[in-house]
Amino acid sequence: QVQLVESGGGSVQAGGSLRLSCTVSGYAYSGYCMGWFRQAPGKEREGVAAIDSDGTTTYADSVKGRFTISKDNAKNTQYLQLSVLKPEDSAMYYCAAPRLVRCRRLADLWSDVFGYWGQGTQVTVSS
Repeated sequence: QVQLVESGGGSVQAGGSLRLSCTVSGYAYSGYCMGWFRQAPGKEREGVAAIDSDGTTTYADSVKGRFTISKDNAKNTQYLQLSVLKPEDSAMYYCAAPRLVRCRRLADLWSDVFGYWGQGTQVTVSS
């Protein structure tokens, strides 16, 4: 059974930082892309960052220079470092593992019908 378990969310003030983690079990993800997307109430789902099997990273324009995605294949874990947080970053953040070697678009994170998602971790940024 494949499981993606996120952790690290919380409430911070604007300008603060958080580190999200996603531990994967039951799935050899090292050969596929992984990433994070987010969704706030009443807003559309938004791809945040992706990391391909070869380590190539992609970021949404809204988070470039502030967020960093990484992974540790030995620990079956991927990370998202969130820095210089803004109130508009507040959302539920989901770890995603599409069955794709490369995520050509951030939307691939949730649009792949064979992929997996976690349950999400809430990030709340106050001004």
